[in-house]
Parts: sequence; structure tokens; C-alpha cells
Amino acid sequence: MTSSIPTQADVIIIGAGAAGLMCAITAGQRGRKVLVLDHANKVGKKILMSGGGRCNFTNMYSSPADFLCSNPHFAKSALARYTQWDFIELVNQHGIPYHEKKLGQLFCDNKASDILAMLLDECANAGAEIYTHCEITRVSAADSGFNVATSLGNASCESLVVATGGLSIPTMGATGLGYELAEQFGLRLLPRSAGLVPFTLDKQLQEVLTPLAGSSVEVEVSCGERSFRENLLFTHRGLSGPAILQISSYWRPGREIIINWSPGTDLAEWLLAARQERPKAELRTVLGQLFTKNWAGVFCEQWLQSKPLNQYSDTQLRAIADQLHHWRLRPAGTEGYRTAEVTLGGVNSDDLSSKTLEAKTQKGLYFIGEVVDVTGHLGGFNFQWAWASGFAAGGYV
Repeated sequence: MTSSIPTQADVIIIGAGAAGLMCAITAGQRGRKVLVLDHANKVGKKILMSGGGRCNFTNMYSSPADFLCSNPHFAKSALARYTQWDFIELVNQHGIPYHEKKLGQLFCDNKASDILAMLLDECANAGAEIYTHCEITRVSAADSGFNVATSLGNASCESLVVATGGLSIPTMGATGLGYELAEQFGLRLLPRSAGLVPFTLDKQLQEVLTPLAGSSVEVEVSCGERSFRENLLFTHRGLSGPAILQISSYWRPGREIIINWSPGTDLAEWLLAARQERPKAELRTVLGQLFTKNWAGVFCEQWLQSKPLNQYSDTQLRAIADQLHHWRLRPAGTEGYRTAEVTLGGVNSDDLSSKTLEAKTQKGLYFIGEVVDVTGHLGGFNFQWAWASGFAAGGYV
């Protein structure tokens, strides 16, 4: 590792994650002299850990509707100019084998390091230089750009790109530097919170559900107008799984979520038919066939009195079905940034150009990736925003 960085560059990118590397590639291919600086000991840590180590690098069905932003139109420009098909083409050029897991989610056949190696190869070919173990100590505006003071020396540049990520998973080195730089240069910040994150439950409810820890069930979970049909996972701390992670981005403290435990079945009709076929069977027994014996045991013991089906009226069976289709639950909170996949909120998109990602208050300053108030759904969408925003800024820096 070089002990000091070059003193001059056209572009300095702070952050060597997905967005920063894509920006470096794009700018380098335009002939710009690019430095990428990262305080971590190695680059692309989130890339390496994503998708269980196989990197869910994009989604075939990516569209602006899959992203949360205070301005729903903001991400459209960048997403249209660098699509999932553009990134897939790059992956194909490098001969990386991949597969669709489900719902358009694309994963490496082998391991996530294939994607990182591809990005680093592209950076090298574009002449972008990457420096790790490089702490940023001060950034200041200069006559023709910016001065950046670091633990590896000082450098000046015309364009400065902030690709520092959010606050999620602090053990991976997440910091608030990007938000501090935004405020320093007069950009507004929107409130930040953990997104794509498991829920915690109050102690009493958690104790009731503890026997189900480790089991999962397909549900439809809703919060307000938004709903997702995916698996829910019971944990020793609360609820997780794709359905819960998805809805967590729309949930706010104090709000309820509604869980449909059987989205593919009309439970009222099913229970009425079961009563006709097996009138003496206990409710717990028949629900155990539709769900699991464990699930039925817990739910019947706590909330649904179990007795032979022929002892329930039509109205009572319909009420039980309705309860299970519209199960109301108020999470105690979330597991927070410790396990969150993304950070909601961040740099206000109204203060950035949707075309170039340049700050409206400071010429030559750009914000890309997770630090911006754009958050994708689970399933490769956040990587697609990283590629698209990095490409958009890289074309102008």
C-alpha cells in the first residue's frame, strides 16, 4: 500500500462501495484522473456480505416504483440512463455466472467477490486509483474545486463525489461523514432511520412466540397502503424474513402492521369445509395441517380457543378466519442500524440535480448511493440505485 495519495486529481470519490466504484469506472473511462478514498481496510465490504455472500447485484424488474424517496420522481432520470440490463451486460462481459433466485432477484452462482473483482478490474482499466486506510480529516472548497485532507496526505480536485453510504451495519465501518459533508456545504438532510430491518416485539408477546423461533410462513403483511407477500421468519428477538424487512421501510414507531397469515386461501370457506368433512376434529388440529403444528398450538393456546369444529357456528368460524386474515400487531421497534440493510432518509433530493447528482448549492460536489434519500426495496434494488447514481455522476464529474 502506498504511504501517501497523489496531491492532485480531477475527481476524488469518498467511499469505495458499489456507487463509488461505479462512479470511478464511468469517470475514468472519460479520461478523468480519479482517486477513490476509503477509511476501511478493504473495499466493497457490503458487496461481499450481500445476498448471503452471493451478492444480489440487481433485479430484472427494477423500476422507479421500487424506490422510496421524498420526491418520487427524483430517481427516474438516473435509473433510466443506467438500467438493470446495462449492469447485466457488464456482468456477462466478465463471464460471471449468475441465476435468478425469485422475483427477478439476480445472484452470483459462485460468490459476491466475483462482482467486486469485476468492478476493481474495470477501475484499473479506467485508470482509477483506490486507496484504503484513508481517513478523511477535512474537506474545504477551493477556487477551482476542493481540498481534501486525509491521513495519507492532502489532495485537491475539481469534482468531489460523496459515496459514503448510510448508517446501516456500523460493524462494517458505516459513519455519518457523508451527512456531515452535506450539512457543511448547505444541503438539507431528511430524518434518517433503519430500513429493511427486523422488528422487535414487547417482552410478553415475544415470550408467547418464542416456541416458533426459527420457523417461517408465507404471509402478506401491510402497513398503511403498502403490502408485501413474502416469507415471515420468527426469531428470538421478534419478526424478520423478507416480508417484514420490506414493510419495515414503510413502518413508523407506534403504528400497527396487519398480517394475513394465509394470503392464498379463503380461510372461512376452508374452515367451513373442514367442519363438514371432519366435524369432531379440533380447530388446533386442522389449522396445524394448513400451517404447522407448532404455529397452530401457539395461536390456539393464546388467541383462538380450540374445540371440535362442530361446536363452532358459521359466524364464529368466519370470525376466526377474519382474525387470521387481518392479524393486527404493533411492533415494539426495530433492531436498528446494527442489522438494517439500508438507511432511510439522508441528503434531500431536492438539493441535488436529478440528472447529474450535483449539489445545487455547491458546484462540483456530488452525492450518490445510499447517502442520498433514495432507498430501494429488498431484492437487488439498492445495488441498482448504486450503479445508476454512480454512472449518472460519473458522466459529469
